Amino acid sequence: MTDTLSSPLPDTAAARRKRVPGQPSERVLARRRRIWTYLAMSALALFFIFPLVFLFVSSLKPSGQIMSDSGSGRAFLPVGDISLDNYVDVFDRVPVGQFLLNSAFVTVGIVLFGLLVNSLAGFALSRLEWKGRGLVLTLIIATLIVPFETIAVPMVYWVSKLPNLFFENGILVYDFGWLNTYKVQIIPFIANAFSIFLFTQYFSTIPKSLDEAARVDGAGWFTIYRRVIVPLSGPAFATVAILTFLPAWNQYLWPLMVVQREQLRPVMVGMQYFFQLSPAWGEVMAYAAMITIPVLLVFLSFQRAFISSIAASGVKG
Repeated sequence: MTDTLSSPLPDTAAARRKRVPGQPSERVLARRRRIWTYLAMSALALFFIFPLVFLFVSSLKPSGQIMSDSGSGRAFLPVGDISLDNYVDVFDRVPVGQFLLNSAFVTVGIVLFGLLVNSLAGFALSRLEWKGRGLVLTLIIATLIVPFETIAVPMVYWVSKLPNLFFENGILVYDFGWLNTYKVQIIPFIANAFSIFLFTQYFSTIPKSLDEAARVDGAGWFTIYRRVIVPLSGPAFATVAILTFLPAWNQYLWPLMVVQREQLRPVMVGMQYFFQLSPAWGEVMAYAAMITIPVLLVFLSFQRAFISSIAASGVKG
């Protein structure tokens, strides 16, 4: 027993340094694993970027060449009859500028008002102590299982009955019905259950001791929201902005149902203009490329904050 206790423990550092002759060291193995990881990630990135490459390359080709190249690797290469004629023809067929302005106005309205309303709801659910907030959050999350298609028709009926104020020839006019307006494309989508849930989860990770310190200094709840919580929640706001921007920009069914005036239609509804007669696939690709670029720019601008917020919400929420 004494010999066992008095025997020295093996030097683990020295044991790690010992290796079988011909076997690569730990540093070499780690480098190899890192190289294989980068190769796998690069291959996965190329797999997901292929559709975008095909889209932008095809937008530069005539329709006949798109079909002939689709069965080979030439579909992903800018070879053959390359020009910007498809982009010019798109502007001749549809009012692209008006559609882009409509989508930009509607999307910005939904994003800005959505950030305000949903963040205030998340603040109330995560920072304030009031009876029944757990039940309210549960009911909000439960609405996520309801598909939009099941409530679209009732929503059309109700928005057609809502009071509407607008100016016509400088005179304030009172009427009923929100159809063929911007507000019918914006207001129904401001409040979002998933955005409220994400804000609630993120705000819960901020120490409540900051609220107590601000309350001691005489700050009200809205001041705490504006001057304490919002400055610390940049990643959450960026994430919600992206997740709100994408469906708002891609709206098709709802505008198709409630907007009949061409001057108010968004870009996705404009896609149907290219399929009324024989589809011109070159113009379709050019139009799709034009409406995809804003989505890519928004995501690339906020991707770092997006990843940070998702990681924080997933780990701490």
